[in-house]
Amino acid sequence: MGDVIVVGAGIVGLTTAVRLQERGARVTVFTADPPERLVSTVAAAVWYPTHTDPDPRVLAWAATTYQEFRRQAADGVPGVLLRRTRMFQRQAADDLPWWAAAADDVQAVDASAPYARELRFVAPLAEMTTYLEWLRDRLVAGGGQLVERRVEALDDLFAEAPVVVNAAGLAAGALCGDHTVFPARGQVVLVANPGLDVSFRDEENPAGTTYVHPRSRDVVLGGSFEPGRADLVPDPAVRAGILARAIALVPELAVAPVVGERVGLRPARQGGPRVEAEHRAGGLLVHAYGHAGAGMTLSWGSADEVCALVEAGR
Repeated sequence: MGDVIVVGAGIVGLTTAVRLQERGARVTVFTADPPERLVSTVAAAVWYPTHTDPDPRVLAWAATTYQEFRRQAADGVPGVLLRRTRMFQRQAADDLPWWAAAADDVQAVDASAPYARELRFVAPLAEMTTYLEWLRDRLVAGGGQLVERRVEALDDLFAEAPVVVNAAGLAAGALCGDHTVFPARGQVVLVANPGLDVSFRDEENPAGTTYVHPRSRDVVLGGSFEPGRADLVPDPAVRAGILARAIALVPELAVAPVVGERVGLRPARQGGPRVEAEHRAGGLLVHAYGHAGAGMTLSWGSADEVCALVEAGR
């Protein structure tokens, strides 16, 4: 089958597979679900380390990923955009937030009440359906394989490859017996783009996190982060709250018709992402899961660390 099997074809699994392939590995990716059912396709997928702790490793992954997406945007990679971002903060602070070191030129400026200040920076954005397709094409063009197959036991895969990467998202915890993994439900509303090309964030809104991310054809409005909730049916009350908060933040959205809504289960983990290796009887198992809502933000940096662990463990 090849040198490495990656379990999971979301943003973390595919970036990891591509990086391993670039370093000479023959890679096969197993995915339990077709692409349109993956949580990665629901994500707003804008660079920002949301719901992550100020861990030095997370900061390094975020910085690597930020620069990679900046390079891809410059190279015209399909689905990758750059968006000027205005992030409103309600709490006064003298210093920039911990994650600012990973981004280019984060500036703090005064803001009007109810905000204490505004942060301005450029954030990469990935239109995930297009971007995941580009990653899959890149994998296959390099000789890799993408196979729709549900994995029941990671150890069984060592009969087919000496290295297995567990990047199965929410299912990753069950596959390795990690009970700290839990779903964090997220709902977004899609509206037609009335001409916006700037992203807006109000993370500290007491009514709920608020973001407005314009893509090429629509605008993603959010959001919700509901730990432990696992249903996938859009909630009308959540939808109404998202729309009200987004329109209050960006009044131009009041005339934008709703064109869709999405619900996904983020693969969260107590203690943050797990990216580490362990030797099993049959081979090397590398874990890469628990990125919660920051999968896009940490993807390429996490993938680089997986590569380093594979090279060190062989």
